[in-house]
Amino acid sequence: MTLYFRPLVQQGAARPEGAVSLAGQALWFTHAEQLSRTEASRIVAAKDIPADVLGRLTHARDDLSGLAMDRPQIMGILNATPDSFSDGGLHNSVETAVTAAKQMVSYGATILDIGGESTRPGATYVAEDEEISRTQPLIQAIRAEVSALISIDTRKVSVARAAWAAGAGLINDVSGFTFDPQLAPFCAEVDAPVCVMHMQGDPATMQDDPQYDDVLLDVYDFLEGQVARLERLGLSRARIMVDPGIGFGKTQDHNLTLLKNLSLFHSLGCPILLGVSRKGFIGQIGQEPRKDARAPGSIAVALAGLSQGVQIVRVHDVAETAQALRLWAAVR
Repeated sequence: MTLYFRPLVQQGAARPEGAVSLAGQALWFTHAEQLSRTEASRIVAAKDIPADVLGRLTHARDDLSGLAMDRPQIMGILNATPDSFSDGGLHNSVETAVTAAKQMVSYGATILDIGGESTRPGATYVAEDEEISRTQPLIQAIRAEVSALISIDTRKVSVARAAWAAGAGLINDVSGFTFDPQLAPFCAEVDAPVCVMHMQGDPATMQDDPQYDDVLLDVYDFLEGQVARLERLGLSRARIMVDPGIGFGKTQDHNLTLLKNLSLFHSLGCPILLGVSRKGFIGQIGQEPRKDARAPGSIAVALAGLSQGVQIVRVHDVAETAQALRLWAAVR
């Protein structure tokens, strides 16, 4: 029987006996929820968690391309697409993309995620040459102007190769390295930091009645398997971040279950990236149909994730998120 351990995360300078740090952060826990697929969950003391799991939960994450993982990092979204669900068409030219990138960095983004293929629900496939033509010139131009880490948001090895040559330093694959069999070996070959995301189906079909046996454990098992695969290819776990894929082949109930239990994913021993910005469930719960007016709801969910130890938040509204993070850090 496979057991899973979700730390019950707390904060504060006064720690009780038996408290252990979470992933080298200021957060800590004394107990965890023990989960399985066959038995009811129960609460166990940190000292009773198996040593290998406890080690992954507690050890300080290595810096990722110079970015400290013991404090929150902001990934700014910059889509070079005509049809992305929130910012499609805004950054199609090199000039507008560079301007937006410089603004995001000035506001507090330390990572810029460049995408040339929309992954909104119902989006269709973009040919590799087209995706390269959308992203490579932007990455070259942005690399010359800003010092932030540049991420390429792609499922395709040819696009990743072109982006890497242009100056990208992170490969963010929404398919979790299941779409293109050559992408994972390429990342291992060049020792690229990566983000492994979970998605059920593909963007065109992922919201067509998604089903899970247990969404939390199913997503965890997928990410665990893909991290192990990347390690076997030669990529260090310190170079891998994980993303549960909120909104990618999930209902609102699935999303909320994952968000309530995010701390489970620290058991993978990798930094966690959370991308919820402006997504449909925020509009539904927050009663805001306008995508570009969902910053308050997006920030609320991001802060809830950070309280569970998430290291990176992927956002459209960088300035507003950075302001919220400064206040969140101050009152902690």
